[in-house]
Amino acid sequence: MLSRVAVVCMGVCAAAALGGEAPTRLVVRSCKELAKVWAGHPVGFAFATREGEQYVGFYDRERRMVIGRRTLDSPEWTLHRTQERTGWDSHNRITFGFDRDGHLHLTANMHCRSLRYWRTERPGDVASLKAVHRMTGRDERRCTYPRFLHTADGRLLFFYRDGGSGNGRRLINVYDEKTRTWARYIDRPLLSGEGKMNAYPTPILTDRGGVFHIAWVWRDTPDCSTNHHVSYARSRDLRTWTTSDGRPVELPMTLRNAECIDPVAARGGLLNNVKLSFDARDRPLVTYHKFDAKGKTQLYTARLEKGGWKIHQTTAWDYRWYFKGGGSIHSEIRFSGPRVWRDGRSLVQGVTHPKVRSGARLLDGETLQPAGPAPPATIWPPEVRRLESKLPGMRARVVTHEQGGTTYVLKWETLGANRDRPRSKEQIPPPSRLLFYELVKEAR
Repeated sequence: MLSRVAVVCMGVCAAAALGGEAPTRLVVRSCKELAKVWAGHPVGFAFATREGEQYVGFYDRERRMVIGRRTLDSPEWTLHRTQERTGWDSHNRITFGFDRDGHLHLTANMHCRSLRYWRTERPGDVASLKAVHRMTGRDERRCTYPRFLHTADGRLLFFYRDGGSGNGRRLINVYDEKTRTWARYIDRPLLSGEGKMNAYPTPILTDRGGVFHIAWVWRDTPDCSTNHHVSYARSRDLRTWTTSDGRPVELPMTLRNAECIDPVAARGGLLNNVKLSFDARDRPLVTYHKFDAKGKTQLYTARLEKGGWKIHQTTAWDYRWYFKGGGSIHSEIRFSGPRVWRDGRSLVQGVTHPKVRSGARLLDGETLQPAGPAPPATIWPPEVRRLESKLPGMRARVVTHEQGGTTYVLKWETLGANRDRPRSKEQIPPPSRLLFYELVKEAR
């Protein structure tokens, strides 16, 4: 449940320039406790910075959803406590979107259940949030994995799964500010398992040329070991989609007609945690893990090169992580998508592994082979890195934004995932503090 930023940055971030450049040290300019929050299991909180405002969304100590807002020139937050209460499902993340009139839209607390959707009646006023729980009125009874995104001209889109694991479709809606209504952006699903499987896509990302990219895996059943076939598509308008070499793909994209990067078989060590990123030449990178020929778990990065996709194995671990079953699982191996390093050529990637050294590592920008640990670029203050709870199994969760030389950090602590099942009263830890930090560079 940690965000990509959290995996890479808790402790020492890796993005420094070559040549022994001294790391940047951050110091705490301010710290504010926003609330006591639920710590019995992880679930995604929301944090957004836009046009001089910041918004947060979290579940408090009683698991009630709270939405907050402040202006960047004020230390005070306005918190609006809703009646929505989450259960034990770690899929029930809070997701924000903003339309062109400045209204906040949010979804939360849904895993294969009816759409849970709110929006503000007045821009910037979280107390004016209104429960709508409807968009188009179609295919909204089994919703999961909500994401808001925007078209090139700023229209607000909503991307979600209709159906369940092993039988689902991915749909896209578009919002009209004038009528305050939603409609289908595409009249057919973007991705369909045809009643036999469902797709687990990455976030849709845009390259420097404005082209949209998406990668995904297919899964046959709720059993997470049945992920298979790493796939890919691109688009200029989010309506018409093509393969990497420009061949049109008829919607919905399915296992039969979509481009396959790597035909990993079910139970081949592939999980629905594929990462999409870009190298220094803006070539898409798709990173995932699977079993090698000896049955060991390895990381692979596929890159779109001249002549098509080339798959690079980037680890040589003597370890096998075999996962199976349903629900939110504990991730033994976590990784970020490789990103361009400050030298403009190399790539940096965060990796967490139970048996080998974890942290940030460099990859050669041409061969994608490991080039050693990444020297530290940014050192966070000890109080931000420190785990407050002494209870076994507790972990820090962070979401960060950087703007105008300030790093904003939202931090809390929870136990790990529990397959979306309740813990006993004796196992539930006390609420943790939801802390909001403002970090700035240490004066030299």
